[in-house]
Amino acid sequence: MARLAILYEHPEWFKPLFAELNRQGIAFEEWKAESLSFDLDRREFPDLVLNRMSASAAFRGHGQGQFAVGDFLTFLDGRKVAVVNGAHSYQYEISKVRQLELFRRCGARTPRTCVVNHHALLAPAADSLAYPVLVKPNCGGAGSGIRRFDSARDLAAEAQALDFGCDRVALVQEFIPSRDGACYRIEVLDGEVLYTVRIERHGAGYNLCPADICESAAKPLFTRCDPLPEAAQTAISVARLGRIDVCGVEYMIDHRSGEPVFYDLNTLSNFVVNAEQVVGFNPTRRFVDYLSRRLSGLGRVY
Repeated sequence: MARLAILYEHPEWFKPLFAELNRQGIAFEEWKAESLSFDLDRREFPDLVLNRMSASAAFRGHGQGQFAVGDFLTFLDGRKVAVVNGAHSYQYEISKVRQLELFRRCGARTPRTCVVNHHALLAPAADSLAYPVLVKPNCGGAGSGIRRFDSARDLAAEAQALDFGCDRVALVQEFIPSRDGACYRIEVLDGEVLYTVRIERHGAGYNLCPADICESAAKPLFTRCDPLPEAAQTAISVARLGRIDVCGVEYMIDHRSGEPVFYDLNTLSNFVVNAEQVVGFNPTRRFVDYLSRRLSGLGRVY
């Protein structure tokens, strides 16, 4: 049994991670979340489990893993297995509502939001907000299912066809106007800011996935930048309070007030493609260094 196991479902996203683990000579097992089976009487485990399950799994036909992973991580937690981004952090990956509540607990501003679980409730929820609004699946990811509506008439015309995602819950959220249309992602690893990128959309849609395998119609452009100091502190506080080992925290700057507004937390956190050109170093290598340190501090106790 390898000392490290990686729980994941996307067939392409983690090839750079696997390659770096192999380069550093760290053996690992692959646990596929879309075909997950576990024995409640199991007593032997790897020393460390890395959870790389994505909120967007259901949009790739892997919805059967979405909530089973939560139960599995709780099972591992009960057996005192060390997990990177374990059961407590995973609850934020699969719920935008919980993300927003975590941001608010950290004193951060978030968009005005109403939560609904039936299509008939979309219009009344939007009536309490200011248009334009975004409708988002609560368990989304990679921009999946997000739609913008500029008027009540537009929303009413399409409400019944909107995808509420695998948990059948949707957010109706006020659109935040930014001066240049850009947003910012702060990557946090082990309680510290790893890097920050500015993201510009040059196409349609909201898929801002930074992985090279993601071919997004939004055509996002990533450039390294310094975060607002208060935004960096919020990102660190979010990771600490959420007990999240690695994450990407996203915000935009409301041009009406100049304030950062936080709207997304990604505990899977793919690192940006061409990272050495964009941010000046290899974040995957640093992540594997972190895993190596975690492993060195763990003994084989069953």
